[in-house]
Order: sequence, then structure tokens, then C-alpha cells
Amino acid sequence: MTAKTLDGKAVSTRMRKGMREEVAQLAQAHGRAPGLAVILVGENPASQVYVRNKKKACSDASIVSFSHELDESTSQQHLLGLIAELNANPLVDGILVQLPLPEHIDPETVIEAIDPGKDVDGFHPYNIGRLAARIPALRPCTPFGCMKLLEETGVDLYGMEAVVVGASNIVGRPMGLELLLAGCTVTTVHRFSRNLEAHVRRADIVVAAAGKPGLVRGEWIKPGAIVLDVGITRGEDGKLVGDIEFEEAAKNAGWITPVPGGVGPMTITMLLYNTMAAFRTHMGEVS
Repeated sequence: MTAKTLDGKAVSTRMRKGMREEVAQLAQAHGRAPGLAVILVGENPASQVYVRNKKKACSDASIVSFSHELDESTSQQHLLGLIAELNANPLVDGILVQLPLPEHIDPETVIEAIDPGKDVDGFHPYNIGRLAARIPALRPCTPFGCMKLLEETGVDLYGMEAVVVGASNIVGRPMGLELLLAGCTVTTVHRFSRNLEAHVRRADIVVAAAGKPGLVRGEWIKPGAIVLDVGITRGEDGKLVGDIEFEEAAKNAGWITPVPGGVGPMTITMLLYNTMAAFRTHMGEVS
């Protein structure tokens, strides 16, 4: 392995330490700490783990967590009513609805019901539009975390060829917007794209976010490229693997994220970051 490791766990730990100190200062200045409401509908095991991790992260950062765990049969109308109450609650700065939702609930309708100023996931069309217009407000957490990791390299990103593998609303599309904002030339590769290999081979930055283990061959990675693996899948042997063949990719890359311990920890960290940003806005502080 010749690549340097982009250790998301270490970066996250450092950032959260600073956040704890900042939250204490904010609470002293304004008489309360930032508040995050987390809504879980149903009993999806993976979602339960994610929500538990987010609650713990809030506790560690001294951010107040408001937990709402609803039954699988909860109606969309009831969920929208809860969101309306949280939108109006002055103690709640951020609202997070854990995805996926049960099939009878439309996720787009739910996301659009959240006050954009409390949309700490950064999924609301208003916040995506702000990012597209180059005036970002609350930014999608995983792409935002990826940008923080890119900062760790110290590499000047202007003019670099970036390839994003995957075009989801949660990662792929906003990731492309973040890279454009950073001055990169961006190609988004999706399921209808032709010749994935050719796109990856020319990339100075590769962000893989397709959720398909081993989709990107390590030998395709351009020498010295920065490689961010967002994909995470549990294999039959129980091990977590990414979208990129790590061992082979690490022989060519200049920088690479491991799976696990790379992008994953940064997602929750940026959720906390967004909650604090929303709090400062609600308190009238200049962002």
C-alpha cells in the first residue's frame, strides 16, 4: 500500500472535541444548548443502530436530543403533524427523519414538510437548491463530510477531474455540486453510463457512492488519485466492504478512505455541525 489513509474516525474525533467546547460556549451565551429531534418510524434494525449512534453523538457533544420513535403503522398524516409541531418548537434547531420510511409514507413529502432552517440532513429542495446556486446553507451531511476529508489532504482541488460513481439524491448528486463548488471538473457516473472504467481511470478524485461492493476495480485508479469510498455493505462473512477494491486501489492512490472508519464517522459529525449552524441562525448569530 502506497496511499495515505484518510482517517475519518480521527478527523471526526478531533472535530467533535471542538464542538463540545463550542456547544458549552453557545449554551452559556444563549441559555440553552442546540436541540436535535430524531424521528424513527418502524423497527428497521439498521435504522435503529444509526439512530442510536446519532443520539450518542449528541450526548457526547452536549447537544440536546429529542427522540420520537413511532410504530411501523404510523400514518403519513400523523408523521407530518409531528414535524409541524417540531417546526414550531423553539427548542428544536434540527429535525432528522431517519430513512428509509415504511412503504406507505412518501419520503419526498416528509422531507419537504421540514422547515428548511431545521433540515440538518440537508435533503430539503431549498437546501439542495442553495448548494446548486453556490450559496450553501445546510449541506447534505455525507458529501459535506467528504469535502472535510478532502481538506485534510491539503491538495488544491481547483481544476481537478472528479468522478462521482452514483447519482442518488442523498450522496451522488449533492456530492457533484460540492465538488463543482470546490472548482473541480465533475462527471457523475450512474447506472445508464457507459464505460465506467474509462471515467474512473482519468479521475484525479474518485467518490464511489453506489452501494455495490467492489464495483470500482482497484487497478482503474489513476496514480496519485484521491479516493473516497462512501459505499458500505456487509458481506456474507459479516465484514463491511466498500464500493472500491481497497487493497488494489491503495497501491495506486495518493489518498484513500478505509471502510469502515473513513466517510462513515464524518456523516454524523456533519449532522452535529449542521445542528450547531442551525442553532446559531435561530439565535440571530451571523453564520
